[in-house]
Amino acid sequence: MKIKLINEPNNLFSATQQVLFNRGITNTFEYLNVSEKNLNPPEALGEENLKRGLKILFQHITNSNDILLLVDADNDGYTSSALFANYLYKTFPAFVQEHLKFFFHDGKQHGLNDVIDIAKKYKMVICIDSSSNDYEEHKILYDNKTDVLVLDHHEADKVSEYACVINNQLCDYPNKELSGVGIAYQFCRYIDKMLNKNYADDFLDLVASGLTGDMMSMKSLETKYLIFKGFKKENIKNPFILNMCTKNNFSLNKADYRPSENNDLFITPMGAAFFLIPYVNAIVRSGNLEEKITVFNSMLDFKANELVPSIKRGHAEGEMETVIEQAIRICTNVKNRQQKSVDHIVELLEKQIIDNDMMKHKVLLFLLEQGEVDKNVAGLAANKFMSKYQRPVAILTRCIDENSDVVFQGSARGYGDEMDFRNVCLSTECCKFCSGHANAFGLSLYGDNIENFLARTDEALSELSAEPSYFVDYIWTIDNIKPEKIIDIAEMNDYWGKDLDRAYICLKNIPVNQDNFKVMKSNTLKFEYSPVDIIKFKGEDEEVELFNKPTTTYINAVCKCTINEFNGMVNPQLILVDYEISKDFKPNIMQAWNF
Repeated sequence: MKIKLINEPNNLFSATQQVLFNRGITNTFEYLNVSEKNLNPPEALGEENLKRGLKILFQHITNSNDILLLVDADNDGYTSSALFANYLYKTFPAFVQEHLKFFFHDGKQHGLNDVIDIAKKYKMVICIDSSSNDYEEHKILYDNKTDVLVLDHHEADKVSEYACVINNQLCDYPNKELSGVGIAYQFCRYIDKMLNKNYADDFLDLVASGLTGDMMSMKSLETKYLIFKGFKKENIKNPFILNMCTKNNFSLNKADYRPSENNDLFITPMGAAFFLIPYVNAIVRSGNLEEKITVFNSMLDFKANELVPSIKRGHAEGEMETVIEQAIRICTNVKNRQQKSVDHIVELLEKQIIDNDMMKHKVLLFLLEQGEVDKNVAGLAANKFMSKYQRPVAILTRCIDENSDVVFQGSARGYGDEMDFRNVCLSTECCKFCSGHANAFGLSLYGDNIENFLARTDEALSELSAEPSYFVDYIWTIDNIKPEKIIDIAEMNDYWGKDLDRAYICLKNIPVNQDNFKVMKSNTLKFEYSPVDIIKFKGEDEEVELFNKPTTTYINAVCKCTINEFNGMVNPQLILVDYEISKDFKPNIMQAWNF
């Protein structure tokens, strides 16, 4: 176990200041007090483009032309499309009811590639959170006299000649950490200005969910402002978000996820990341078309409370229920269905690791046959293996390409923020394609390049160690532990997210013996050191045997900071994340006597 102190603590800093400073935030006052002044004007996206997009949109609304809205296949796509549809309905309700149509991908595809024949039937197509680089499709639709409006945040080589593209990556917009839902929100703010309305802010909860789900950096002041504003109690209005939060209220209020009392949040970004967004992603990956439409409709203010025939088990003939009731149940069922599929993949691949001696390589490269795994959840399984074995993972399935060559293609995941696994793969010159983000992307390898790929990634990642590494904010001993700092850090739940990793502290050379060690319910291990207790959930029998004896064992422990509230009393508490036996520690006579 490797433990590295991020920075030497500054005695003038509070724990909150130290943790933020350790993550690159030097002006803590500004960060903790973001406001509307941190919101860029929509014109920063390029006023000429905004005017052009608005002119096209208004032209088709005025002419009562049908408009196709392409719903991109992820949480950002769903929330951004729902935001735009809700905004248009509030502004032009009769038009939306009659003329706004939606397209949903069968799987987890993105963009216009598989939509082109349907899109040709419309006078206008709106692509949110996708399509900036669909240059050929834009040209086809342009020639078809179909206008294309793109509201996107993905990187592209150039601005399309044949579509109106509004994209923060393709202009001088200051914040590159704004996802599709943020671009849609800014476009709606621009419409507000032109129409003298104030409707865009009614959908800030969708903005917060989309930004969180697409892992936009919490270090961006604008992004942080929008997430905090959207997750405030008074702004949780969307029927899907409100009902999903209510359903998962118990989990959202566990110590790791509950909001502090400082920011009036209804849900924290980490709470949304674990108990809201995965349900939408499950629908995208594992839901059928009807299920996808139902869940999306539950995000629409004008559809969520419509009555539809009940599909719940044991329903009476003719029984009705609301769209939102049906959607919440569908999300739960699909998520459970997806989990079973992931569990099956994990069991299958764990066996391959042993049978094929895969740990000898720096990359866990799984080569599968068609039908062995559900390709829609391969990325989720890759995440699990990457986290468990602390190395990059690729889960690929054998295919025959257009040239009749054997290829393996699927999902790849890199390990650690400092790695760019996509670039590592590209450097091997073994890839047919390698497309996506730095550590989450699609990968395809020719069958006869497999050995070369493994050899070259072994070389490129020769310094990669599988030993667990922890970057900690403080290193203490039992003698100098700081209870007030533990409480301060425990109150920072609101801030954890992309680029603001949860804080860890390390306790060095902790003495453990049967006098300060207890086994609680459900094999919870408790280490008592007044005024702070350390808890480890789901302890192993071997650990009980190790610690529950009269002789003292010294350990180095990595812990999370939480608060234990009992009978009105608030006490600092540490949750044990990982530990090692302290081999080099030799207590002096006084220490041995005391413990």
